[in-house]
Amino acid sequence: MENDHGHHRLRHGRVSTPGQIYHLTIATRYRLPVFVDLCHARAVIQVMHCTALRSRSCSLCYVLMPDHLHWLIRLGDGSTLSALVRTVKSVSALRIGRPIWQAGYHDRAIRTEADVRAVARYIVANPLRAGLVARVGDYPHWDAVWLV
Repeated sequence: MENDHGHHRLRHGRVSTPGQIYHLTIATRYRLPVFVDLCHARAVIQVMHCTALRSRSCSLCYVLMPDHLHWLIRLGDGSTLSALVRTVKSVSALRIGRPIWQAGYHDRAIRTEADVRAVARYIVANPLRAGLVARVGDYPHWDAVWLV
């Protein structure tokens, strides 16, 4: 059985504010490296994009690591973090054909524009820190609006 001890405490005090930028971290079940499979990774990324569009949220930056996702997103009007994450988790699990996500997620509201840039740098540098690539551009599962 998966260790969900304490995941319910993550919800305590959680607020969803439209227009607010959040850094979300979502891990796979048992921290299994589900996203070393290119098809699984691309399915999750497609679901993220569609979910952001439907919820009128703006995906600013993300990196999908082998066993977790970092996502910087501006929450849309009428959207909540829990609905956004629930949709991404459930639809991506259906597309992949099995449960892939652990219960809960971590979120952090980003306060200033300087903080947004710092968090974005942290997110896209994850594959470098993990030793997966020598250059950010070599990692296939990331994007940021600032690079368009």
